[in-house]
Amino acid sequence: MAESLPLDRIDREILDVLAQDGRISMTELGARVGLSKTPVTARVRRLEADGVITGYRAELSPGRLGLTHIAFLEIRLSDTREQALKAFNAAVREIVEVEECHMIAGGFDYLVKVRTHDIGAYRRVLSEKISRLPNLASTATFVSMEAVRDPGVQQLG
Repeated sequence: MAESLPLDRIDREILDVLAQDGRISMTELGARVGLSKTPVTARVRRLEADGVITGYRAELSPGRLGLTHIAFLEIRLSDTREQALKAFNAAVREIVEVEECHMIAGGFDYLVKVRTHDIGAYRRVLSEKISRLPNLASTATFVSMEAVRDPGVQQLG
């Protein structure tokens, strides 16, 4: 696990602002947190160098892209030794429809979130990609009927 770094109030404010708007100018960011451009830029660069800020990206609208079908899978493996877990992890990272994958402590091994256009596309992903994952013993699918809170989806009126 990564070691957490001490962050002061201004560092946290910078991170809060950047999390909302990663394209903000350094001048505007400085004004929002009470610093001039030079010291705020130095703090951002330090946060990047320390690995606190790991990158910047565009947030895409799954709805606008037609990716409205969400399924969650419970996955059980036939082998949970370290080499088998590494093989599964590497293979699941290659499936573009897998939005999230978490190793779970509980009655199954992984919880996977898959986003597709529709149930037919999900069925193809399940049969052509997920079913071929190494050491896969079984899956159980749960289809989302409504995203009540989903940071990846813009909620409209």
